[in-house]
Amino acid sequence: MPTDTSAERVRQLLERGELEVEGQLTDASNVALRVWVSLDDDRIPAVYKPVRGERPLWDFPDGTLAGREVASYLIAEAGGWDCIPVTALRQDGPLGPGSVQQWVGALDERDDPDLLRIDPPTAVPDGYRPVLGVRDEADSPLVVSHAASDALRAVALLDVVLNNADRKGSALIVDDGRLYAVDHGLTLHAEDKLRTVLWGFAGDDFEAGDLDRLKRLHDVLEGPFGAQLSAVIQPDEVEALQARVESLIRTGRFPAPPEHRHPLPWPLW
Repeated sequence: MPTDTSAERVRQLLERGELEVEGQLTDASNVALRVWVSLDDDRIPAVYKPVRGERPLWDFPDGTLAGREVASYLIAEAGGWDCIPVTALRQDGPLGPGSVQQWVGALDERDDPDLLRIDPPTAVPDGYRPVLGVRDEADSPLVVSHAASDALRAVALLDVVLNNADRKGSALIVDDGRLYAVDHGLTLHAEDKLRTVLWGFAGDDFEAGDLDRLKRLHDVLEGPFGAQLSAVIQPDEVEALQARVESLIRTGRFPAPPEHRHPLPWPLW
């Protein structure tokens, strides 16, 4: 539920405002709390993810997910992807250090934006990109597909840049006609980890807007911005990010799914 509050004011609220816990989001895999952030006369909802609530993972270092949430937002902002809600790192949260992200979508149960579908093969909507063939309990074939809008294409490219290991359909939110992407704790690993439901763009040549974003990010990574990222992720992860961006500019197309490992998150939604 973004308000008329400017992005800069939202950033000030998230960085300096008082956090009042409303309750826990029970569908999250790690501890995630909805909070109300107050500063002066402004008050907005947000998601607070404390480091102490992160579950240990075998393939990501402990205690690093909050920093990855913040780094993902900074990268998206620097490259011109206007799809990740404003995100900040707080050291003084109610449960200690953690990420705080502007709440988007309804405050109650969020609607399914129908960006990711599962249908019989003959019922896949026009314009949707097939991702995966599956079978139901009766052994009938089904197809998982996603929309092919420009906004979703931009998110798909950002996921490649971020090396997002967990792009589920439930992390795509439409609010007032605008597409947002959330849940970026499993990103920016130095090794290839891309797992996404948006493989329908695989092999597509980049459009001018795609390349503009990549080149813009490439340019800022060569300056002080790279050092800024090193405050929230590891230097080798910043180097891997730079290498991915350079590779994408050079190849000029969306990568194909890997064959040596599972390319999809689970569950898909």
